[in-house]
Amino acid sequence: MGQRIGLFGGTFDPPHAGHLAGAIAARSAFRLDRVMFVVANDPWQKSNHRPVTKAHHRLAMVRLLVEGFDGIEVSDLEISRGGPSYTMDTVKELRDGGHEVILVVGADAAAGLDSWDRSDELRKLVEVAVVDRPGYLFPELNGWRLNRVKAESVDVSSSGVRDLVSGGASSSDSIPATIRSYIDLHRLDWS
Repeated sequence: MGQRIGLFGGTFDPPHAGHLAGAIAARSAFRLDRVMFVVANDPWQKSNHRPVTKAHHRLAMVRLLVEGFDGIEVSDLEISRGGPSYTMDTVKELRDGGHEVILVVGADAAAGLDSWDRSDELRKLVEVAVVDRPGYLFPELNGWRLNRVKAESVDVSSSGVRDLVSGGASSSDSIPATIRSYIDLHRLDWS
């Protein structure tokens, strides 16, 4: 028998406290069996605009982020598949396994759902948990089953963390120390 899975896909470059707070809130609000952080292999909507950290590093950092949180796990489905990462392919794979899929996205990403690959098909297959983000309004999109998820207010973004790290500033409120250590150890550079 399948599970109710929250599919939280993304670039996670790097993952941060807001991602984790959103996953925890969505799991509770939707009574999900588990939330899967699915790390994009090639995030095609971003990789054409800026350099993206190699997938194996982003995967390792997400594993550090979710360590010790029950019902929150990490998946390398899209990395193993290779090539550009399309949420629709991952949804189909999970549904073929008999699972119900709830798409978990931040309010910022939700506003762009219509631009996603095969969005017409995707909107018919998933319910969407839209996690509140400071500074972003709940989107109004036709045809999508959108549900607001109130999460612990964490005003952080991956681009903000990249800026802090590049500038040598403290990132302690944004990412766990284990992730900052990983970034420093592997000399990940976003400058």
